[in-house]
Amino acid sequence: MPYDPAYDEEDEKRTSGEEAGQGRRLTDFDCPECAANNPYDEGFGHGDEIRCYYCGQEFRAEVSEAGKLRLRAI
Repeated sequence: MPYDPAYDEEDEKRTSGEEAGQGRRLTDFDCPECAANNPYDEGFGHGDEIRCYYCGQEFRAEVSEAGKLRLRAI
């Protein structure tokens, strides 16, 4: 396997998980209204508007600095 001197494993961890903070992209959510799991292939993040595929409720995604998702009904 070739060695890439610019590769930094720590940078990859910060952008892929909760450590990414508000820059975190999520690929699914559980609807707080109907408890259905909603996969999003293209992903979503802080400030995006999303809709539950089952009950139709719309939410604004808020991702905290700690990378935690919070959904606010709109």
